Amino acid sequence: MRNAKPTIISEECDPTVAEAIKQFHDRWLPYSASSKQHPIVRLVEELIDPAVAKYTEKLPLRFLGHIPGAGTGVGLSGIIRLIGFDAMVPLQRELLRRFIRQEDCTSARDKRFTATLESLFELIWACACKQPVDSPIRGSDGKSRGLNGRRRQGFCRFCGELTALASFAGDESQLRGAADTLRLSSLYCVAHQPKLLSGAGNPAYRQAKRSVAQFDIELARLKRQCAKRATPHAAASGDKLVDNYFFHYMLGQTLQPADMAELRDLARLMVDSKLSDAKKKILVLQYSGLNQSEIAEQLSRNDQRPLTRQAVSKALKALASIPENFHLKKQ
Repeated sequence: MRNAKPTIISEECDPTVAEAIKQFHDRWLPYSASSKQHPIVRLVEELIDPAVAKYTEKLPLRFLGHIPGAGTGVGLSGIIRLIGFDAMVPLQRELLRRFIRQEDCTSARDKRFTATLESLFELIWACACKQPVDSPIRGSDGKSRGLNGRRRQGFCRFCGELTALASFAGDESQLRGAADTLRLSSLYCVAHQPKLLSGAGNPAYRQAKRSVAQFDIELARLKRQCAKRATPHAAASGDKLVDNYFFHYMLGQTLQPADMAELRDLARLMVDSKLSDAKKKILVLQYSGLNQSEIAEQLSRNDQRPLTRQAVSKALKALASIPENFHLKKQ
């Protein structure tokens, strides 16, 4: 894909748009969505936006709703900057489908419009897939560090630490020779890599993999509540008591939605500490002033179960097992 033509131009595509796409192809080699020096959206703005604007000037109003941004003064590049290439591709696909469903597409104008939409769709899809030409990760001296820059760099799948690859790439004090066989994961941090340096299986990886679904749930709840800190039930867990726990807990935190590493680490800690929804309910009931027997009674009522000594004992043990940092404190 890196050196292939960015799109197949339909024969019936509008000539102005077709010519812009040809010019785009002639210049697109150093550009990519991930390049800071040559962002490909800039090329879309320079070549494609003017051509699309010129073409849409002569179209009926009912056609404009099928081209993102058409008639609003915002070009394709502006929409891409707002939602990204990955979201732009399905948006274009859906708009094309709607046009085909709504129009009979038998007239010459309809056929030209459909062909133009298809060509633009192919162009944006190619832009989304394109890899940078200069893929190796380089140090501040410009020399390659022996790492492939096309591999994913970011947070560990299981926590807020950087992946082993991203961590190594960001530390230029670490060196890696051609004969170095160290495996740098692009999915997991050093602590969560599937295998230890000895080659043995990593217990931390196995534990985190078993709980990854719950990790995703807790992270989503934290992000929603963090984004609307003062709004009760923003966590949208489906249970009022659990929502109340996240509401009161986040009021005591200073985390913002942009603090992704900290939020991911907090979600991991919740899972590893076995802070189940049942324990969250206990904590929020305790926060509301109920004693242990009343907590057990409330939980039994919510779960439509009879109150038993075993239920009271279970509530007491659950409270004792919850780390102090997850207890709710009066503000």
